Amino acid sequence: MTLETSIEYVKGVGPEKAKLIRNVLGISTVEDFLNFFPLRYLDKSKIHKVAQLHEVSTEVQLKGKITSVQEIQTGKTKRLSAKFNDDTGAMDLVWFQYSKWMKEQLPINKEIYIFGKINVFNSQFSMPHPEIEIDEKKEADNRLKPIYPSSEKLTKRGLNQKFFQNVLRTICMEIPNLIQENFPDYLMKAFKFLSRQHTYLNIHFPKDAEHFKKADYRLRFEESFFFQLGYGLKKIHHKSHTAGNPFPIVGDYFNNFYQHHLPFDLTGAQKRVLKEIRQDMKRPIQMNRLLQGDVGSGKTMVALLTMLIAKDNGFQSCIMAPTEILAQQHYNGIKELLENTEVNVKLLTGSIKKSDRKIIHEELENGELSILVGTHAVLEDKVKFKNLGLAIIDEQHRFGVAQRAKLWAKNKIPPHILVMTATPIPRTLAMSFYSDLDVSVIDEMPVGRKPIITAHRREKDRAYVYNFCREEIQKGRQVYFVYPLIEESETLDYKNLMTGLENVMDNFPKYNVTMLHGQMRPEEKDAAMGYFASGKAEIMVATTVIEVGVNVPNASVMVIESAERFGLSQLHQLRGRVGRGAEQSYCILMTSDKLSSDSRTRIKTMVETNDGFKISEVDMQLRGPGDILGTQQSGVVDFKRLDLINDSAIIKITKSTVEKILTKDPLLINPDHQILKNYYLRQYKGKNKWSKIS
Repeated sequence: MTLETSIEYVKGVGPEKAKLIRNVLGISTVEDFLNFFPLRYLDKSKIHKVAQLHEVSTEVQLKGKITSVQEIQTGKTKRLSAKFNDDTGAMDLVWFQYSKWMKEQLPINKEIYIFGKINVFNSQFSMPHPEIEIDEKKEADNRLKPIYPSSEKLTKRGLNQKFFQNVLRTICMEIPNLIQENFPDYLMKAFKFLSRQHTYLNIHFPKDAEHFKKADYRLRFEESFFFQLGYGLKKIHHKSHTAGNPFPIVGDYFNNFYQHHLPFDLTGAQKRVLKEIRQDMKRPIQMNRLLQGDVGSGKTMVALLTMLIAKDNGFQSCIMAPTEILAQQHYNGIKELLENTEVNVKLLTGSIKKSDRKIIHEELENGELSILVGTHAVLEDKVKFKNLGLAIIDEQHRFGVAQRAKLWAKNKIPPHILVMTATPIPRTLAMSFYSDLDVSVIDEMPVGRKPIITAHRREKDRAYVYNFCREEIQKGRQVYFVYPLIEESETLDYKNLMTGLENVMDNFPKYNVTMLHGQMRPEEKDAAMGYFASGKAEIMVATTVIEVGVNVPNASVMVIESAERFGLSQLHQLRGRVGRGAEQSYCILMTSDKLSSDSRTRIKTMVETNDGFKISEVDMQLRGPGDILGTQQSGVVDFKRLDLINDSAIIKITKSTVEKILTKDPLLINPDHQILKNYYLRQYKGKNKWSKIS
């Protein structure tokens, strides 16, 4: 038997069962079975008595005898019922689906163990579909019994817990021949690990709770360690093999803008991040940097200053955004900032006219165009640069790997890469999934910005909320009302956008109201945004199309209708549309009276903090890591044991351990590290490309 042996050749399996297991559980080889870990364990030392039973949610184990069996007909359905007795009382065992063979095989008047979930009806206990084991005194009573993931389909075909336990017992007997150590001795001693062989034995059949704990820790550590090692090796490879154009000059374009056109002083965080980027781009190695910054922290200004460094070195830049409205917003902001300079900037989206596109294509190819702002339209083969030196991708998680790769293939020597996100990434995710990137964080808001005051209000408070909005408008401010729906749906009990628009117009008859939603044509969106941004409309009624990129400093109130229907990250992004000027701003979360537990947590978190990183941690606990990373990378979190939410301490230790190893031995040529290298190449090579940027 080897790790690659097909499961059909394992004793007790065979071709038919192997096919079923493959289809239902995705288990094909002995190695797959070894990594098919128990969901939980039944403590065999705990034996309940019938007289002491009370309603419990987990399985219990009892010891006694089946004294009688009968079939009971109710209408057209039949069930099998057995009377189970121990020395304190009796209860029923029930099978709603059973075969004649099963009925005949039930051990009558023999000492047995049963385990399963208890049902209670009229103070009478019963156990549906119990697992039964004849008391053969084969195992020590202090063993923890593994309970494996299963399904009704498997159980019906006789692939029950006993089957999985027997198969794993057979495989575990071969562990000395199957499993090799993958950590060097010095790590084994430093962390006091169980050997790898004992780890697998004690994860499937723990001697006791202490041995299970050690085995479980070792497996979590191992998963995190080799994941970090893969990213660390990739980072080293990138820095030694990926050529980039060096940008040694900070020249006239940068200095002229910085000294004469910068509208505000940079924050300490912006200066620090610029310095990190500058150090990267000096070298003849492609920059590969992630820029995290909360909404309104000034990432676009950092991006612009970086593009001016590219211009000083004779290179073009491109900034790509996932939506037209965000691309338009970047373009408007950058164009306005560069108005009195000689830097040429253009916008390229799907709705740009053919005649304008032609000019853009020509200016890109002859080098007249220094900065291109665009959407996916930038990726088209027709779009050719003379010398693209810097590619900036905003909200990078919305772009697939292939789309991003297309962008840096537009230059012979790949451009420097800066990816930006306004969605704060929880620390454990940043440590895990972006460890092949250099990460910069803008963790400081621009001077003069006041924290947004967030309040939770219900329907009964609506008159008060409207009155508050009127007071803000009378001060010369503007207001957003955001709704979660565009089209009417009879199955949902909340107002849609059109109903909301009518409601707002009825309650604010003296004021101009404009509307923005995703189904409008680009020119209609531009007109609506222009109308609001110019101050001609005091109120904008919108859907989440304004979640990213809309920038109206005079807007001071964001009312989010049916706020319980939005995710935490989305609520935080929406709130970031206000508070962009010097005036005090407010976010009002309107909800129904009945809230689920998760909704209450989301609303409470929003009211208590403006810190995007704290919010992202709560969001990850509620939604899980896959959703935070985005659908492009949902497969990333397929760890067997490691829990990204609860194992941050392990992730931190493994990251630090890997960094120390790779600092001293970047190619793993030390004899001590051959064991790590060989295991990684066999097990992980090619499996962790999810966050690859260049």
